[in-house]
Amino acid sequence: MNLHKVTKIAAIVISVISILFLAGLMATSDNENNSWISPLIYMSYFVLFACIAIVLVFVFKNLLSDKENFKKTLISVGLFLGVILISFVFADGSDMKVGDEVATGMTSKLVSTGLNAFYLLAVISMATMAWTGLTKLKK
Repeated sequence: MNLHKVTKIAAIVISVISILFLAGLMATSDNENNSWISPLIYMSYFVLFACIAIVLVFVFKNLLSDKENFKKTLISVGLFLGVILISFVFADGSDMKVGDEVATGMTSKLVSTGLNAFYLLAVISMATMAWTGLTKLKK
């Protein structure tokens, strides 16, 4: 049995179970809905984790099968980690008062790192789009 048939059967089984849970939820009165909510939440967690696992398996399978693609992926991940490192180095780590509480220096530094990385990646993407546009105009 190939993978397409297995995933098709699994999708049908999960759909039928979901329809049964939904029918049970809709058939009960408002006071009894709490007993149906937990199974629905657990089923959605299961479906989410199953989807994530399947995606990760196929991503790593495809990455490891093509060495050139794997090399490009490692370079991209390294460049992204470099952007995060540069953002962390230039981040401000001073204590800040937020409402009634005080954010510690490390919390402030991590938030600043995220903002700096966003700004740096936004500038890089805008520069890349401008460069691409200019090279297309030259042709």
